[in-house]
Amino acid sequence: MATDTTKYLYGAAVQGIQSFIFQTNKLREIVGASELVEEICTEVFEDIFQDVGLLYDEAKCILHAAGNIKYIFDNYDDCQKIVKLFPKKVSEFAPGITASQAVVQMDGKFEKFEDAVNELEKRLRNQRNMPMRSQTLGLMGILRSRHTGLPVVEQRKVKKQLEHIDAGTKAKLDMFKDAENPEFELTKSLCNTAFGIKKLYSRQVAYDIEDMTQNNDWIAIIHADGNGLGQIVQSIGTNPEQFKDFSEKLDAATKASAVLAFDSLKINPNGFIPIRPIVLGGDDFTVICRADLALKYITEFIKQFEEKTSFISKYKNENKEKVFKFENLTACAGIAYIKSSFPFYYGYELAEALCSRAKKDAKKDLKDNEIAKSCLMFHKVQDSFTEDYDAIVKRELTPQNDISFEFGPYYIKDKKDETKWLVDTLIAKETEFEDKEGSAVRSHLRQWMSQLHDNPEMAKQHLERLKTITSKKSFVNEVTKKNIRNGIVVYPVYDLLAIHTINTQKTKKEGRR
Repeated sequence: MATDTTKYLYGAAVQGIQSFIFQTNKLREIVGASELVEEICTEVFEDIFQDVGLLYDEAKCILHAAGNIKYIFDNYDDCQKIVKLFPKKVSEFAPGITASQAVVQMDGKFEKFEDAVNELEKRLRNQRNMPMRSQTLGLMGILRSRHTGLPVVEQRKVKKQLEHIDAGTKAKLDMFKDAENPEFELTKSLCNTAFGIKKLYSRQVAYDIEDMTQNNDWIAIIHADGNGLGQIVQSIGTNPEQFKDFSEKLDAATKASAVLAFDSLKINPNGFIPIRPIVLGGDDFTVICRADLALKYITEFIKQFEEKTSFISKYKNENKEKVFKFENLTACAGIAYIKSSFPFYYGYELAEALCSRAKKDAKKDLKDNEIAKSCLMFHKVQDSFTEDYDAIVKRELTPQNDISFEFGPYYIKDKKDETKWLVDTLIAKETEFEDKEGSAVRSHLRQWMSQLHDNPEMAKQHLERLKTITSKKSFVNEVTKKNIRNGIVVYPVYDLLAIHTINTQKTKKEGRR
């Protein structure tokens, strides 16, 4: 038996978050799921201490955000009490969610706190690969939800229609039992955190995706993720107090950046808000919003994230063996533009894939201790195929083996090279399509793109003809300039037309404003 002076580093990681959140296309359930996940690492974890007769100590909690928990226990018995109860508590609170756990004994074996953290992460990864029995299984003869296929536990009227709901859906909907009351203040909502509005009412918040759309059915799923965390953790990981301090400051910086990004949109804070945060914590930000807001919104978020993470400079000299050169963190993002009827789960997967693609480009050819530049990628889903992004690139964005319409990523402040564009450049160029002449150019460019797929020589002739008849020749030259990357000619036209369609297309009456 270990002595009383032995300390134990406990870690938990919530699994299946994205599949749980995006299990259906109903925004109300998605939001309820995100609220449940937010509470697992805070209220639920803290309540367990009371359940087993222990006192929760905030000072010993190194991390509790975005589905991850790290806590230092003073003795083995207390740690075991939490280990035994936490997975059960999680599965009851949010049916369909599971939690992986691991514990590392900190005395003797590890010289540095960083080594203990690395070992803990290794054990958590191993634990994730061990399947857990689902708490939502049922016999074959049991009535099942038409939306999720899981066993029904309750019948409930939702928007005046009787629905059969499973245990996970019930938990999600229960988060908003009082939301029908227009005076109900969403004190626990992620919206309060993301918008910075002290008093937010139910009438201001989207519960159905139809409320969020405006002139057309396009919405955006955005996923953003920070860069440079690994290098920071390597520098400060020797000290648990510093690690905790960094984690708290990073979480605060991410939330403050979200508030400032919202403020930049100039949306009436007392009116309806067509934005729904799904994950906001640590360095992660996932949000669903009206499509025409997405590009400016996430660009401003990343700019603010860079500003707000300048606090990292104070850690520079803490460990001279692992000094990083940068003064702030950066972030990359992916935007999936989808129709409101498109499966949200695939939309999120695409946004995550686009974010990873942006990171890969930003990290290419970095020198030691450098940090990737902030950038983003986006794609407008044109059909109902639910394939991975590489397949989309091959099928939609590659008219010829040596030609590509995949022009991104778009950088936020500094371009990686001269073949890349800043987001501000993209936004400025898109406005060229707005007048009458721009509309004619837009039509010609669409024809040119189609001809590139079938007859490149005809496309060349069409482009030359366009340049002789338009007053926007310089604009046409710029957007059809042959940018060479790895032997492939890339054009920004596809992205420009996609953004213009999202911003201006009118196919329906406006939703709530």
